[in-house]
Amino acid sequence: MLTIFLQAQPQGSSSMMLIMMGVMFVGFYFLMIRPQMRKQKQEKTFQETLKVGTRVVLTSGLHGRIAQVQDDGFVIETLSGKLKFEKAAVSREFTEARFGDKAKAADKTTEKKEIETEKK
Repeated sequence: MLTIFLQAQPQGSSSMMLIMMGVMFVGFYFLMIRPQMRKQKQEKTFQETLKVGTRVVLTSGLHGRIAQVQDDGFVIETLSGKLKFEKAAVSREFTEARFGDKAKAADKTTEKKEIETEKK
């Protein structure tokens, strides 16, 4: 009896199979690929907008303040000295989780100080 069911050809399965594969691909795109691309774009814009004096957390867990911005990376000032890291090492998620509004407030105060020194 089981061999009869296994030998029977389902009717119209090829078109349904293509539709299901298409639905799965669209689902994967909206659930996995698109959010990952958005996250990468946010990370890149975050790394490009970092300025000297911003407190950051690296992917390795190192905390520090940006001392210099270079084409290929940052020079991070820590308690033990200055270290050079690639731009990709700065983590947006860790930085915002650790410093959040403090980092933005620190940026505003450094901008105010820079404006005051330029006026003098």
